[in-house]
Amino acid sequence: MDAAAIDDVRAFAAAVAATDGTAPFSDDALLHLDGAGTAQLLATTPSGELVGVAHLDRSAEPAEPASGELAVHPAHRRSGLGARIVEAVLTEVDGPVRVWAHGEHPGAAALAQRFGFRRVRELWQLRRDLAEPIAEPVLPEGVRLRSFVVGEDEPEFLRVNNAAFHWHPEQGGWDLSQVRLREAEPWFDAEGFLLAVNADDRLLGYHWTKIHPAESGEDPIGEVYVVGVDPAEQGRRLGGALTAAGLAYLRARGLRRVMLYVEADNTAAVRVYEKLGFTRWSTDVSYAR
Repeated sequence: MDAAAIDDVRAFAAAVAATDGTAPFSDDALLHLDGAGTAQLLATTPSGELVGVAHLDRSAEPAEPASGELAVHPAHRRSGLGARIVEAVLTEVDGPVRVWAHGEHPGAAALAQRFGFRRVRELWQLRRDLAEPIAEPVLPEGVRLRSFVVGEDEPEFLRVNNAAFHWHPEQGGWDLSQVRLREAEPWFDAEGFLLAVNADDRLLGYHWTKIHPAESGEDPIGEVYVVGVDPAEQGRRLGGALTAAGLAYLRARGLRRVMLYVEADNTAAVRVYEKLGFTRWSTDVSYAR
């Protein structure tokens, strides 16, 4: 995957999202199109038009399943292309595989049933209107908020992130390369990467915000990209305060809406976000075989 091919895949993903109303690939997939342990299957017409893409990540531990994501261009659906792509992906995998269906598209559910996949995980997208009142962040005594400093705060962020998400298949186990990839993205905004620190500037928790640019006539939308709290600081209500602070930051940037992703079975996090005014917007489903 050279730079031109990566640009083609990203343009393809944007075209699919414009029709379906949801992105066909995760941020992680789009960031690792040329990464070690990944493979891309590109379906093209004789003229070279890109009409289907599958991303396969085989970089997990040997005991863990490979992970895939795939999409077919809306103008080329209902022709059997999706099934051909799934078949090709399965020939590349010697062992278990999981495939994400973003937006719970009915075509994806039909393919899953046809090829013997079972539903194993749900990721909810929640949204709220930023015009609605935002609770004032209440921080514990001795805790203050500041913005992330590139080149200085990466080690502390990784310490807290990996402790908070040690259980999470995508967010846990990060190293510096994962942070650097995102720092190089056009959307990265250090000012909107909020850190809760104590008097010694030790990191207690963070709220990394993101702004998605306007697409297909829709206004830009903010995202609660990830909120993490050091497990040693649990019970101090830092998560809610950090989330509220990030929402206030996004509203101050002129945004009208905000979104986030949360595991459907993470009832504690869902409860926090519902109290902050979020409601369910869409569902991503992981199928396994």
